[in-house]
Amino acid sequence: MRKLIAYIISIVFVLSLLLTGCGNTSNSSSSNNSPQQNTSSTSGTKKITVWAWDPNFNIAIMNDAKAIYTKEHPDVQIDVVEMAKGDLEQKLNTVLASGVKEGLPDIVLIEDYNAQKYLQAYPGAFADLTNKIDYSKFAKYKVELMTIDGKTYGVPFDSGVTGLFYRRDILEQAGYKPEDLNNITWDQFIEIGKKVKEKTGKAMLGFDPADGGLMRIMLQSAGEWYFDKNGKPNFTNNPALKEAVIMYKKLFDSGIIKKVSGWNEWVAAFNKGDTAAVVTGAWIIGSIKAESSQSGKWGLAPTPRLDISNSVNASNLGGSSWYVLSSSKNKDTAIDFLKEIYAGNNDFYQKILVERGAVATYLPAQSGSAYSAPDPFFSGQKVYADLSEYMKNIPPINYGVYTYEADAAIMGIMPDVYSGKISVDDALKKAEEQLKNQINQ
Repeated sequence: MRKLIAYIISIVFVLSLLLTGCGNTSNSSSSNNSPQQNTSSTSGTKKITVWAWDPNFNIAIMNDAKAIYTKEHPDVQIDVVEMAKGDLEQKLNTVLASGVKEGLPDIVLIEDYNAQKYLQAYPGAFADLTNKIDYSKFAKYKVELMTIDGKTYGVPFDSGVTGLFYRRDILEQAGYKPEDLNNITWDQFIEIGKKVKEKTGKAMLGFDPADGGLMRIMLQSAGEWYFDKNGKPNFTNNPALKEAVIMYKKLFDSGIIKKVSGWNEWVAAFNKGDTAAVVTGAWIIGSIKAESSQSGKWGLAPTPRLDISNSVNASNLGGSSWYVLSSSKNKDTAIDFLKEIYAGNNDFYQKILVERGAVATYLPAQSGSAYSAPDPFFSGQKVYADLSEYMKNIPPINYGVYTYEADAAIMGIMPDVYSGKISVDDALKKAEEQLKNQINQ
């Protein structure tokens, strides 16, 4: 089974690289212009190489961590190598699948949705950190993602804790107060949106009918995913998924959405004031604040929940974590670096929240001054303190091995659901069969 998973990963990543690589202009780079790793200088310096993507977030934050650690440990050299996300995944998979240990970094960033895929496909490739890191100090849902067979392998990084970000001024015009948005269901959200549209002419939400992000938010809020506890596709006997598909159609038919396509149109919808709200991860705050003319006009409320018994007003979308390769020649130093900075430095987390908008899953950091500070952009609301509280209620789930494949199967059938060509039950059955055929090939 693990060999099959590894083969599938290889095919998926190679295809992904072929399909998307031309559109991604990010090139590999390093603080020393050298992507090589696992070498120690003759002078006795311990060298650590880190692979990550996104120069303005992950790379910048890792360089902040590097500066703090090397100041206290001058005998350690940390090279941070930037790659496009697809390139990193393809290269990591190719080297791991080959069985050759040369050419791997000491530390690598892995998206949470892909964590179980790597851990199951390449047993022994990543260092067991179970007794190295105090995981009780991290958000429970985040630790679950990197645990397999009772062992935990990563160091949790940023949170994708979600919220209902909304324009206070637009909601007030429609007669709503902030407390009216607390702990609502998606059905209530739609009813509020109808009144907003009636009173202000504004759509409530920018909505990409082909994007599965909101579907994943809805699922995790109910503590469910696309798979059962044994990792098998579970579409047809999944009340949360059925309700989420129904809700997507309700939103599509409601008249409260502005249809968008892709990231740029989605962000433009709320930056231009065409929509009154956005429901997504905390990482969107930077994009919200990019429109400075709206300072003081925004608010934050808990994520709407599905109208089923086990759904809560808290969820997650996205996020990544750091992993140490077992093949690292300086494995102990790499672990110590992550432990000292990412699992123990409160000041570091205050810095990256203020400067980079990175919401920590390291719980002690959330008592820091940056988290409790009122935010003028949000009318003085302590948004990061609120997000920290939401985070504590995120249901922990296992994303399994085939999240993106499952996402594609569901979203591929949604146009027929929107048009009424197929019932929700038939859509779930068809999508499940498609996914099973894909992963069993």
